[in-house]
Amino acid sequence: MARLIVAAGGGGDAVAAAMLDAALYGGETPAVVFTYAWDRLLVDPVPGPRGPANFTGLRPLTRSVRAVPAGAAPIAPAGSTLPRLAAELPQTFALIDPHHGAEGIIRQLEELVQHLEPDTVDLLDVGGDILAHGDEPTLRSPLADALSLAACCELNFPVRLLVAGPNLDGELPADALRDRLGPVALTFTAEHVRPVGPVLEWHPSEAAAMLAATARGARGLCEVRDAGLPIPLTDEGPTVYEADLDAALDRNQLAGAILATENLHEVEQRSREICGFSEIDDEREKAGRCGSRPARQLDPEAVGRRLDEFEAEARGRGITHTTFRRLTEAFGLSGNQRQDLRSLLLSSRPEQYRAPLWHIPSGA
Repeated sequence: MARLIVAAGGGGDAVAAAMLDAALYGGETPAVVFTYAWDRLLVDPVPGPRGPANFTGLRPLTRSVRAVPAGAAPIAPAGSTLPRLAAELPQTFALIDPHHGAEGIIRQLEELVQHLEPDTVDLLDVGGDILAHGDEPTLRSPLADALSLAACCELNFPVRLLVAGPNLDGELPADALRDRLGPVALTFTAEHVRPVGPVLEWHPSEAAAMLAATARGARGLCEVRDAGLPIPLTDEGPTVYEADLDAALDRNQLAGAILATENLHEVEQRSREICGFSEIDDEREKAGRCGSRPARQLDPEAVGRRLDEFEAEARGRGITHTTFRRLTEAFGLSGNQRQDLRSLLLSSRPEQYRAPLWHIPSGA
Protein backbone atom coordinates (compact mmCIF):
# COMPACT_ATOMS: atom_id res chain seq x y z
CA MET A 1 0.00 0.00 0.00
CA ALA A 2 1.65 3.21 -1.17
CA ARG A 3 0.88 6.51 0.56
CA LEU A 4 1.88 10.09 -0.09
CA ILE A 5 1.70 12.74 2.66
CA VAL A 6 2.29 16.38 1.74
CA ALA A 7 3.73 18.27 4.72
CA ALA A 8 2.05 21.59 3.98
CA GLY A 9 4.57 23.91 5.61
CA GLY A 10 7.63 21.70 5.90
CA GLY A 11 9.51 21.72 9.22
CA GLY A 12 7.31 20.35 11.98
CA ASP A 13 4.66 19.28 9.48
CA ALA A 14 7.12 16.66 8.22
CA VAL A 15 7.56 15.28 11.75
CA ALA A 16 3.79 15.26 12.22
CA ALA A 17 3.46 13.43 8.88
CA ALA A 18 5.69 10.67 10.23
CA MET A 19 3.47 10.48 13.34
CA LEU A 20 0.37 10.33 11.15
CA ASP A 21 1.85 7.60 8.98
CA ALA A 22 2.75 5.47 12.00
CA ALA A 23 -0.61 6.09 13.71
CA LEU A 24 -2.80 5.26 10.72
CA TYR A 25 -0.69 2.71 8.89
CA GLY A 26 1.90 1.47 11.39
CA GLY A 27 3.62 -1.75 10.34
CA GLU A 28 3.02 -1.26 6.64
CA THR A 29 5.30 0.25 4.02
CA PRO A 30 6.31 3.75 5.24
CA ALA A 31 4.89 6.69 3.34
CA VAL A 32 6.63 9.18 1.10
CA VAL A 33 6.55 12.58 2.81
CA PHE A 34 6.68 15.46 0.33
CA THR A 35 8.09 18.42 2.23
CA TYR A 36 10.04 21.66 2.07
CA ALA A 37 13.61 22.10 3.20
CA TRP A 38 12.77 25.29 5.07
CA ASP A 39 13.99 25.53 8.65
CA ARG A 40 13.23 29.20 9.26
CA LEU A 41 16.72 30.30 10.38
CA LEU A 42 16.61 27.88 13.31
CA VAL A 43 19.21 25.61 11.76
CA ASP A 44 19.65 27.34 8.40
CA PRO A 45 21.18 30.82 8.33
CA VAL A 46 20.06 31.38 4.74
CA PRO A 47 16.57 32.94 4.38
CA GLY A 48 13.88 31.09 2.46
CA PRO A 49 13.50 27.48 1.31
CA ARG A 50 16.27 25.31 -0.11
CA GLY A 51 16.07 23.65 -3.51
CA PRO A 52 17.87 20.64 -5.02
CA ALA A 53 20.86 22.81 -5.98
CA ASN A 54 21.48 23.45 -2.27
CA PHE A 55 22.21 19.76 -1.51
CA THR A 56 24.64 17.03 -2.36
CA GLY A 57 23.67 13.37 -2.37
CA LEU A 58 20.00 13.68 -3.37
CA ARG A 59 18.36 10.64 -4.97
CA PRO A 60 16.13 11.00 -8.07
CA LEU A 61 12.54 9.81 -7.61
CA THR A 62 11.10 11.32 -10.80
CA ARG A 63 12.31 13.79 -13.40
CA SER A 64 11.50 16.75 -11.13
CA VAL A 65 11.50 15.23 -7.64
CA ARG A 66 14.49 14.35 -5.48
CA ALA A 67 14.48 12.31 -2.28
CA VAL A 68 16.63 13.49 0.63
CA PRO A 69 18.37 10.37 1.99
CA ALA A 70 20.41 10.14 5.17
CA GLY A 71 23.61 10.62 3.19
CA ALA A 72 22.52 13.91 1.64
CA ALA A 73 23.98 17.16 2.94
CA PRO A 74 23.14 20.84 2.54
CA ILE A 75 25.83 22.91 0.86
CA ALA A 76 27.29 25.48 3.25
CA PRO A 77 26.24 27.94 4.47
CA ALA A 78 22.77 26.38 4.09
CA GLY A 79 21.42 23.99 6.69
CA SER A 80 18.59 21.45 6.77
CA THR A 81 16.97 18.99 9.18
CA LEU A 82 15.87 16.66 6.37
CA PRO A 83 18.97 14.43 6.10
CA ARG A 84 18.84 13.73 9.84
CA LEU A 85 15.10 13.04 9.65
CA ALA A 86 15.79 10.56 6.86
CA ALA A 87 18.47 8.91 9.01
CA GLU A 88 16.18 8.48 12.02
CA LEU A 89 12.77 7.80 10.49
CA PRO A 90 11.62 5.09 8.04
CA GLN A 91 9.64 7.43 5.76
CA THR A 92 11.07 8.66 2.46
CA PHE A 93 11.40 12.45 2.44
CA ALA A 94 10.91 13.98 -1.01
CA LEU A 95 11.86 17.61 -1.57
CA ILE A 96 9.27 20.23 -2.54
CA ASP A 97 11.01 22.76 -4.77
CA PRO A 98 9.01 26.03 -4.67
CA HIS A 99 11.40 27.97 -6.86
CA HIS A 100 9.23 27.33 -9.93
CA GLY A 101 6.08 28.55 -8.22
CA ALA A 102 2.84 26.63 -7.85
CA GLU A 103 3.09 25.30 -11.39
CA GLY A 104 6.39 23.65 -10.54
CA ILE A 105 4.95 21.97 -7.45
CA ILE A 106 1.91 20.81 -9.40
CA ARG A 107 4.27 19.19 -11.90
CA GLN A 108 6.20 17.52 -9.08
CA LEU A 109 3.01 16.16 -7.50
CA GLU A 110 1.76 14.82 -10.82
CA GLU A 111 5.04 12.99 -11.35
CA LEU A 112 5.00 11.57 -7.82
CA VAL A 113 1.45 10.26 -8.18
CA GLN A 114 2.27 8.69 -11.53
CA HIS A 115 5.44 7.14 -10.09
CA LEU A 116 4.07 5.94 -6.73
CA GLU A 117 0.48 5.11 -7.74
CA PRO A 118 -0.50 5.83 -4.13
CA ASP A 119 -3.63 4.54 -2.46
CA THR A 120 -3.97 7.81 -0.54
CA VAL A 121 -2.71 11.38 -0.72
CA ASP A 122 -3.00 13.49 2.45
CA LEU A 123 -2.18 17.19 2.84
CA LEU A 124 -1.24 17.78 6.51
CA ASP A 125 -0.94 21.10 8.33
CA VAL A 126 -0.19 21.51 12.04
CA GLY A 127 -2.02 24.47 13.54
CA GLY A 128 -4.47 25.28 10.78
CA ASP A 129 -3.08 28.43 9.15
CA ILE A 130 -3.70 26.72 5.82
CA LEU A 131 -7.38 27.56 6.46
CA ALA A 132 -6.69 31.30 6.72
CA HIS A 133 -8.11 34.02 4.47
CA GLY A 134 -4.68 35.64 4.20
CA ASP A 135 -5.29 39.02 5.78
CA GLU A 136 -5.44 37.94 9.44
CA PRO A 137 -3.10 40.06 11.60
CA THR A 138 -1.83 36.97 13.44
CA LEU A 139 -0.55 35.20 10.30
CA ARG A 140 3.22 34.77 10.20
CA SER A 141 4.03 32.03 7.66
CA PRO A 142 1.28 31.61 5.04
CA LEU A 143 3.48 31.18 1.96
CA ALA A 144 4.46 27.50 2.09
CA ASP A 145 0.98 26.35 3.11
CA ALA A 146 -0.63 28.39 0.33
CA LEU A 147 1.69 26.87 -2.27
CA SER A 148 0.98 23.33 -1.05
CA LEU A 149 -2.76 23.97 -0.99
CA ALA A 150 -2.79 25.48 -4.47
CA ALA A 151 -0.81 22.58 -5.92
CA CYS A 152 -2.90 19.87 -4.23
CA CYS A 153 -6.13 21.45 -5.47
CA GLU A 154 -4.84 21.25 -9.06
CA LEU A 155 -3.81 17.60 -8.74
CA ASN A 156 -5.99 15.17 -10.68
CA PHE A 157 -6.17 12.80 -7.72
CA PRO A 158 -8.25 12.82 -4.51
CA VAL A 159 -6.47 14.69 -1.70
CA ARG A 160 -7.60 14.66 1.92
CA LEU A 161 -6.82 17.86 3.84
CA LEU A 162 -5.93 17.25 7.50
CA VAL A 163 -5.35 19.81 10.26
CA ALA A 164 -3.60 18.64 13.42
CA GLY A 165 -3.62 20.58 16.69
CA PRO A 166 -5.73 23.66 15.86
CA ASN A 167 -3.87 26.85 16.90
CA LEU A 168 -0.68 25.07 17.95
CA ASP A 169 1.21 27.22 15.45
CA GLY A 170 -0.21 30.36 17.10
CA GLU A 171 -1.40 31.83 13.81
CA LEU A 172 -5.20 31.45 13.93
CA PRO A 173 -7.25 31.21 17.15
CA ALA A 174 -8.95 27.87 17.72
CA ASP A 175 -12.35 29.59 17.84
CA ALA A 176 -11.79 31.06 14.37
CA LEU A 177 -10.90 27.63 13.02
CA ARG A 178 -13.74 25.67 14.55
CA ASP A 179 -16.34 26.20 11.83
CA ARG A 180 -13.72 25.46 9.15
CA LEU A 181 -12.95 21.99 10.47
CA GLY A 182 -14.76 18.79 9.60
CA PRO A 183 -14.87 15.43 11.36
CA VAL A 184 -12.12 14.07 13.59
CA ALA A 185 -9.80 11.77 11.67
CA LEU A 186 -7.54 10.77 14.55
CA THR A 187 -6.46 11.73 18.04
CA PHE A 188 -2.76 11.24 18.68
CA THR A 189 -1.73 9.38 21.83
CA ALA A 190 1.57 8.96 23.61
CA GLU A 191 2.01 5.67 21.75
CA HIS A 192 1.74 7.49 18.41
CA VAL A 193 4.51 9.88 19.48
CA ARG A 194 6.91 7.06 20.29
CA PRO A 195 8.30 6.60 16.73
CA VAL A 196 9.34 10.26 16.55
CA GLY A 197 10.38 10.62 20.19
CA PRO A 198 14.14 10.72 19.47
CA VAL A 199 13.58 13.28 16.69
CA LEU A 200 11.77 15.61 19.08
CA GLU A 201 14.90 15.73 21.25
CA TRP A 202 16.66 17.83 18.60
CA HIS A 203 14.13 19.06 16.04
CA PRO A 204 13.45 22.80 16.42
CA SER A 205 9.72 22.88 15.54
CA GLU A 206 7.65 24.36 18.36
CA ALA A 207 4.33 23.26 16.82
CA ALA A 208 5.47 19.63 16.53
CA ALA A 209 6.78 19.77 20.11
CA MET A 210 3.43 20.97 21.43
CA LEU A 211 1.53 18.45 19.30
CA ALA A 212 3.59 15.65 20.83
CA ALA A 213 3.39 17.10 24.33
CA THR A 214 -0.40 17.32 24.26
CA ALA A 215 -0.56 13.75 22.94
CA ARG A 216 1.50 12.78 25.98
CA GLY A 217 -0.94 14.58 28.27
CA ALA A 218 0.58 18.05 28.77
CA ARG A 219 -2.01 20.72 29.58
CA GLY A 220 -1.59 24.38 30.44
CA LEU A 221 -0.24 27.44 28.65
CA CYS A 222 2.96 27.28 26.58
CA GLU A 223 4.98 30.36 25.69
CA VAL A 224 6.68 30.25 22.28
CA ARG A 225 8.80 32.29 19.87
CA ASP A 226 10.78 35.43 20.44
CA ALA A 227 7.58 37.42 21.04
CA GLY A 228 6.48 35.15 23.88
CA LEU A 229 3.17 34.10 22.33
CA PRO A 230 1.00 32.03 24.74
CA ILE A 231 -0.47 28.83 23.24
CA PRO A 232 -3.13 26.86 25.18
CA LEU A 233 -2.32 23.15 25.59
CA THR A 234 -5.78 21.59 25.64
CA ASP A 235 -7.56 18.32 24.95
CA GLU A 236 -7.94 19.54 21.35
CA GLY A 237 -4.16 19.73 20.92
CA PRO A 238 -3.55 16.12 19.78
CA THR A 239 -6.63 16.01 17.54
CA VAL A 240 -6.43 15.68 13.75
CA TYR A 241 -9.41 17.01 11.81
CA GLU A 242 -10.44 16.65 8.21
CA ALA A 243 -11.22 19.86 6.31
CA ASP A 244 -12.75 20.60 2.93
CA LEU A 245 -9.97 21.09 0.38
CA ASP A 246 -11.97 23.13 -2.15
CA ALA A 247 -13.43 25.36 0.55
CA ALA A 248 -9.91 25.97 1.85
CA LEU A 249 -8.77 27.11 -1.60
CA ASP A 250 -11.82 29.36 -2.00
CA ARG A 251 -11.06 30.95 1.38
CA ASN A 252 -7.28 31.22 1.07
CA GLN A 253 -6.75 34.33 -1.04
CA LEU A 254 -3.01 33.79 -1.39
CA ALA A 255 -3.41 30.20 -2.59
CA GLY A 256 -5.93 31.29 -5.19
CA ALA A 257 -3.70 34.11 -6.40
CA ILE A 258 -0.60 31.98 -6.94
CA LEU A 259 -2.08 29.08 -8.91
CA ALA A 260 -0.39 30.17 -12.14
CA THR A 261 2.92 31.35 -10.67
CA GLU A 262 6.12 30.08 -12.27
CA ASN A 263 8.72 31.28 -9.75
CA LEU A 264 9.13 32.10 -6.09
CA HIS A 265 9.54 35.81 -6.81
CA GLU A 266 5.96 35.94 -8.13
CA VAL A 267 4.71 34.08 -5.07
CA GLU A 268 6.44 36.53 -2.74
CA GLN A 269 4.95 39.49 -4.59
CA ARG A 270 1.42 38.07 -4.29
CA SER A 271 2.05 37.54 -0.58
CA ARG A 272 3.10 41.16 -0.13
CA GLU A 273 -0.06 42.30 -1.93
CA ILE A 274 -2.53 40.02 -0.13
CA CYS A 275 -0.99 39.39 3.28
CA GLY A 276 0.91 42.65 3.55
CA PHE A 277 4.29 40.94 3.84
CA SER A 278 6.54 38.19 2.56
CA GLU A 279 7.82 36.00 5.34
CA ILE A 280 11.06 35.57 3.39
CA ASP A 281 11.55 39.34 3.65
CA ASP A 282 11.14 38.96 7.41
CA GLU A 283 13.76 36.20 7.40
CA ARG A 284 16.13 38.36 5.36
CA GLU A 285 15.80 41.18 7.88
CA LYS A 286 16.22 38.87 10.87
CA ALA A 287 19.20 37.10 9.30
CA GLY A 288 20.87 40.45 8.84
CA ARG A 289 20.43 41.27 12.51
CA CYS A 290 21.32 37.88 13.94
CA GLY A 291 24.24 37.29 11.63
CA SER A 292 26.28 39.92 13.40
CA ARG A 293 25.61 38.55 16.89
CA PRO A 294 28.54 36.40 18.05
CA ALA A 295 27.90 33.21 20.00
CA ARG A 296 29.14 33.36 23.55
CA GLN A 297 30.13 30.69 26.02
CA LEU A 298 27.30 29.63 28.31
CA ASP A 299 27.94 30.37 31.98
CA PRO A 300 25.91 27.84 34.05
CA GLU A 301 25.48 30.22 36.98
CA ALA A 302 24.39 33.10 34.75
CA VAL A 303 22.00 30.83 32.86
CA GLY A 304 20.53 29.62 36.15
CA ARG A 305 19.91 33.17 37.34
CA ARG A 306 18.38 34.18 34.01
CA LEU A 307 16.16 31.10 34.08
CA ASP A 308 14.91 31.94 37.58
CA GLU A 309 14.04 35.45 36.42
CA PHE A 310 12.33 34.21 33.27
CA GLU A 311 10.27 31.62 35.14
CA ALA A 312 9.18 34.10 37.81
CA GLU A 313 7.97 36.50 35.11
CA ALA A 314 6.33 33.68 33.13
CA ARG A 315 4.42 32.43 36.17
CA GLY A 316 2.99 35.91 36.51
CA ARG A 317 1.64 35.53 32.96
CA GLY A 318 0.08 32.15 33.78
CA ILE A 319 2.64 30.21 31.75
CA THR A 320 3.15 26.53 32.61
CA HIS A 321 5.43 25.41 29.76
CA THR A 322 7.81 26.86 27.22
CA THR A 323 10.01 25.72 24.35
CA PHE A 324 13.77 25.66 24.11
CA ARG A 325 13.53 28.02 21.15
CA ARG A 326 11.70 30.52 23.33
CA LEU A 327 14.28 30.19 26.10
CA THR A 328 17.15 30.58 23.63
CA GLU A 329 15.73 33.78 22.21
CA ALA A 330 14.63 35.16 25.59
CA PHE A 331 18.18 34.70 26.87
CA GLY A 332 19.58 36.61 23.88
CA LEU A 333 21.40 33.58 22.48
CA SER A 334 21.90 32.65 18.84
CA GLY A 335 19.87 29.83 17.31
CA ASN A 336 22.88 27.51 17.07
CA GLN A 337 23.18 27.63 20.88
CA ARG A 338 19.72 26.13 21.42
CA GLN A 339 21.01 22.59 21.85
CA ASP A 340 23.79 23.71 24.19
CA LEU A 341 21.26 25.55 26.35
CA ARG A 342 18.95 22.57 26.30
CA SER A 343 21.73 20.21 27.43
CA LEU A 344 22.73 22.58 30.23
CA LEU A 345 19.17 22.92 31.52
CA LEU A 346 18.45 19.19 31.34
CA SER A 347 21.62 18.38 33.26
CA SER A 348 20.94 20.98 35.97
CA ARG A 349 17.16 20.67 36.38
CA PRO A 350 16.06 17.38 34.77
CA GLU A 351 12.86 17.27 36.84
CA GLN A 352 11.48 20.20 34.82
CA TYR A 353 11.73 18.45 31.47
CA ARG A 354 8.34 17.42 30.10
CA ALA A 355 9.52 16.01 26.80
CA PRO A 356 9.86 17.84 24.53
CA LEU A 357 8.84 21.00 26.47
CA TRP A 358 10.26 22.79 29.51
CA HIS A 359 7.91 22.86 32.50
CA ILE A 360 7.64 25.98 34.63
CA PRO A 361 6.66 24.93 38.16
CA SER A 362 4.18 26.92 40.19
CA GLY A 363 5.66 29.25 42.80
CA ALA A 364 6.27 28.16 46.35
